[in-house]
Amino acid sequence: MKQKFILPFFLILQVILLQIISFFPESVERHYSNGFYLTLSQFSRALLGSIPFSLGDCLYFVLIFLVLKWFWTKRKSWKQNWKDNSLQLFSFLSVFYFLFHMLWALNYYRQPLFEKMEIEREYTDSDLAVFTKKLIKKTNEIQVQITKSDSLKVVFPYSQEHVFTMTLNGYKNLSKQHQNFPFINLSTKKSLFSLPLTYMGFGGYLNPFTNEAQVNYLGPMYSFPMTTNHEMAHQIGYASESECNFIGFLASVKNDNLYIKYSGYSYALRYCLGILEYSSQESFDQLIKTVHPGILKNYKESTDFRKEYRSPIETGFHLFYDQFLKLNQQKDGIESYSKFVNLMVNYYGQKNNEL
Repeated sequence: MKQKFILPFFLILQVILLQIISFFPESVERHYSNGFYLTLSQFSRALLGSIPFSLGDCLYFVLIFLVLKWFWTKRKSWKQNWKDNSLQLFSFLSVFYFLFHMLWALNYYRQPLFEKMEIEREYTDSDLAVFTKKLIKKTNEIQVQITKSDSLKVVFPYSQEHVFTMTLNGYKNLSKQHQNFPFINLSTKKSLFSLPLTYMGFGGYLNPFTNEAQVNYLGPMYSFPMTTNHEMAHQIGYASESECNFIGFLASVKNDNLYIKYSGYSYALRYCLGILEYSSQESFDQLIKTVHPGILKNYKESTDFRKEYRSPIETGFHLFYDQFLKLNQQKDGIESYSKFVNLMVNYYGQKNNEL
């Protein structure tokens, strides 16, 4: 086989191998997620965590520039040399695809958290209403503890950099109860792509090549810790968006700091209320009246922020990301973000854990 065909052929081979790997989640869990990846990710965070800016974002800037430059230089000769150009393109994609999966994305094929923690997958509207009542009570309590008034929104007194450091406390407390979520070596950065992320409708992302958690710093501050904890869950090897929302919620509410707790509880409450509004309007109408006005003012912050940056870019990117998730073992696509409610309702209901 000619050398120029090797990497394109390897891309096809990778796709086939991943289809086979998907049938062996326990092996991925044991040998990759809790083996090779665990060591690699901790090393990456230890190596890059002290760098004050996002190295991963810088690498993406360079990569985007080089790709655009390559297309620009090939534009006139594409028709004449389309075969060689196509092989070069697929060779690049082959290497990128390999590194993406080897450095992080094989976690898409690990054992589901439902199975590992023995949590039921389904719940009823009644189950959700009962859980939401408890969530409202807890969120109301913390909001009053912070503001001393039920009508004042929560305003964070901390810098975003300080919040990054504070999140470690939640994961430390969580790991004492669940050994599935160990976290060492902080490597969380404010994303240089925060403005594009805002227009695309995202709070952050994990760079799979540097294992840096990139957080959008432009959004409302009250939700910032929960977003950070979500991205940190990706860092420790959880690819499912619903699982990262669940882990991020647990790490937030296990934190000793009231503001971090509030971020987690208010985030979860908003999801639960949103689902109830869709599935049981009567329950929603009753429960929304019991939520403190100060909490609703924080929610309005988020709504106003989204309206300010809403554009066709967000719709288009969400469609793309929906398909990306479906191709990577998340059949619910972008709706999988809300599936963490299933985990929460059954974790606190079935397991009788204290909220």
